[in-house]
Amino acid sequence: MSSRTPTGVLRDQHRRILKIADVLEEVLGSEPTPGTFDYDAIEQCARFIRLYADALHHGKEENILFVELEDRGMSRTEGPLAVMLFEHQVGRGHVRALEEALPAARGGDEDARRRMVRAGMDYVELIRGHIRKEDHVLFNWADQMIEPPACALLCGQYDEVCRRRFDGCTVAELEGILAGLQERYPDA
Repeated sequence: MSSRTPTGVLRDQHRRILKIADVLEEVLGSEPTPGTFDYDAIEQCARFIRLYADALHHGKEENILFVELEDRGMSRTEGPLAVMLFEHQVGRGHVRALEEALPAARGGDEDARRRMVRAGMDYVELIRGHIRKEDHVLFNWADQMIEPPACALLCGQYDEVCRRRFDGCTVAELEGILAGLQERYPDA
């Protein structure tokens, strides 16, 4: 499937989101001694997830692709779209909990550190399963439901979203955050 289809573009972004999940898992699972987390990396992962995975990527899904699928008869309140929307909300909650615990964890609060790790690992587990469902079920249905003229229109709408700034960052700058983290954590 070409990446210039509505689902192809989103699948490409999924690969980046899975890479940030790998980095976050490695950082959270590799505390050499208590209190020595790479808190800057955790903060960058959370920022990437909030801006790239959620604002950019989930924004495209919720406001463009899912609307098109609804227009073609798929329900937003039950079935696959409802599940995906629910999981987006759960993921936002995990990232919010991670970001809320981060300052106190960085300051040495053991309870905050545990909450931060749990929220981050819960996000990693959720997003991997979520992407698997989208890539192998929902997006396959979408590929069959959306015809070429609509594909071009949706991809054009995606391009408009990508020209926006997310909390002051361009998409290229957000992808640069991921690249920098991958350099620091090449085994992730």
